[in-house]
Amino acid sequence: MALTGIAAVAAHFGRDLEFDLDRIATLIEHARGSGAQLLVLPDAAVGGYLPDLREPDAGNLPPALPPDDPHLARIGSLARDMVVCVGYCEADGDVRYNAALAVTGDGVLGRHRKVHQPPGERAVYAAGDRFAAFDTPVGRVGMLIDYDKTFPESARSLAVDGAEIIACLSAWPTSITNRAPRMSQDRQARLFDLYDQARAAENQVVLASANQTGALGGMRFLGQAKIVGPGGDILARTWSKAGIAVAEVDVAGELANARRVLHHLGERKPEAYGGTP
Repeated sequence: MALTGIAAVAAHFGRDLEFDLDRIATLIEHARGSGAQLLVLPDAAVGGYLPDLREPDAGNLPPALPPDDPHLARIGSLARDMVVCVGYCEADGDVRYNAALAVTGDGVLGRHRKVHQPPGERAVYAAGDRFAAFDTPVGRVGMLIDYDKTFPESARSLAVDGAEIIACLSAWPTSITNRAPRMSQDRQARLFDLYDQARAAENQVVLASANQTGALGGMRFLGQAKIVGPGGDILARTWSKAGIAVAEVDVAGELANARRVLHHLGERKPEAYGGTP
């Protein structure tokens, strides 16, 4: 039985890149000390997220970084033999993407550009156009960003592509239109957990979900980082405050056990689904 240490972060990140990198360095060391081989950081961990989704302020956008930016390269150096998934605003010429990288000290293992966008993001970011899994030292991994996980096809595409672990990087806020007096009662808090558990269970994969905490502008983020097993059970979690959820998982064993009788991917009927994965 080979155990893999998987960690997911709940923490706050903003516009100060040096502050963000120092915080990431601390989180990597804490995760390493906890035995983690895979660390999933939130969306926009380098440069912060948008302060308002209704009317994004063009003068207060996250810094747009090319994929070879020194700040991102530094994360790879800090990671060393650990796999680290991190979100940032990617610059492709004059076009911005809400993006994520998976890195080790040897370089970039995988990339993802957020495909599904809530209305406010469309004024700032271009959309990605694919979901693809990639090989890492901890197994085959796929990444989702924020709203991507609302759509079952996103995680299913990664699972069909062989993903054993899905890393969900989020800057997921409380409800913008109907905020509850207590965060635990917020509609988005319930949905955030529901999507994490459903995406893991329906695809019978391990899912690591990271999220921002605190506030930025008019946005208040949920936290609720967690590791979910292939049966939809939460193996480790944080709540609304900053922290790291860490679980040791026999990934191959857990997947084999979950799929022993009911193998969801093997029992699909694609011809009946109207062209979806």
